[in-house]
Amino acid sequence: MFARHLLKPLREALELSPAVGLLGPRQVGKTTLALKVAEERPSVYLDLETPSDRAKLADAETYLGSHEDQLVILDEVHRAPELFQILRGLIDRGRRKGKTHGRFLLLGSASVDLLHQSGESLAGRVTYLELAPLDAIDAPEDAGTTLWARGGFPPSFLAPSDAMSLRWRLDFIRTYLERDIPQFGPRVPAETLRRLWTMLAHNQSELLNAATLARALSVDGKTIARYLDLLVDLLLVRRLPPWHANAGKRLVKSPKVYVRDSGLVHALLRLPTLEDILGHPVAGGSWEGFVIESLLAVAPAGTEASFYRSSAGAEIDLLLALPGRELWAIEIKRNAAPKLERGFHNACADLSPTNCFVVYGGSERYQMNPTTTATSLHALAADLLAMG
Repeated sequence: MFARHLLKPLREALELSPAVGLLGPRQVGKTTLALKVAEERPSVYLDLETPSDRAKLADAETYLGSHEDQLVILDEVHRAPELFQILRGLIDRGRRKGKTHGRFLLLGSASVDLLHQSGESLAGRVTYLELAPLDAIDAPEDAGTTLWARGGFPPSFLAPSDAMSLRWRLDFIRTYLERDIPQFGPRVPAETLRRLWTMLAHNQSELLNAATLARALSVDGKTIARYLDLLVDLLLVRRLPPWHANAGKRLVKSPKVYVRDSGLVHALLRLPTLEDILGHPVAGGSWEGFVIESLLAVAPAGTEASFYRSSAGAEIDLLLALPGRELWAIEIKRNAAPKLERGFHNACADLSPTNCFVVYGGSERYQMNPTTTATSLHALAADLLAMG
């Protein structure tokens, strides 16, 4: 059991809201975290993928109502969208009895169905939290390179060998394509989606060029947008938007696209070992995506993330607009002796950020110049977590 930093926010959400939705891809650790919470209070756990637990909900209103003094954990709740209307009535009835929080914990594999259903029927009654794969805070500090190479899904990270880790990730990808994704959206050819996912991995951290992807897959732009939306909704891909507040500059308008887990990037490209990764052109983009995911996983609620790129060549890899109007500019370098380029200086001059950082492959924190601090990923992630 990893000490997941989301455990504290989950406990707090259950003390404030009658229902909490814990979303994340399969195998990311949602059930483990939920059962950890269940140890701390009277609880009942139902896995809606098992026939025996589904049978208990044949008369869901009566069954759930009989457990109003317990936390009811519903795993894979997207498989029973008809429950949301019942949950709404039970929550409202419980509020009239003074039961205002900690009633239901809903676990879902980031399904579109879950988001839509809860948005329609549980508005004002549910708090959402996202459990991402292991990040720089969850994993041991000295395991950062392994975490980057294998990714943050616990079975992949903890595998006895690189070969077994890669095998797990390939099985994960195949299962998602053939079994899980068809549950969440319109029928998508598995092979087409695999090719798109692989193309995105090849272009990790690059600007989205939907027209090029469409031509390569022999589909139209609207189809690419629909497939990409599905991968984003399932928390498998991230679209990082460009900064747009500086009206005086000609700025890039396309988002950057990342496969969110670095281990899946390497699996899609068949890169089993660290040496294979370091010898591949994707290494820099993969490291950039890994850093971004780790930082966003611990950033305070309400943080807005973007990147900055102007037609004149000014560029910042990651901008964090933090609550309280602070703007952090973050440049990402994989090597142990980072150097700042002119584009970063020019971008900082354009934006005047509150703080400037360079996340690099070393462990020491030092000033690169009067306004820019070089720091490790773990140290900067810890700073962000402390702000939450």
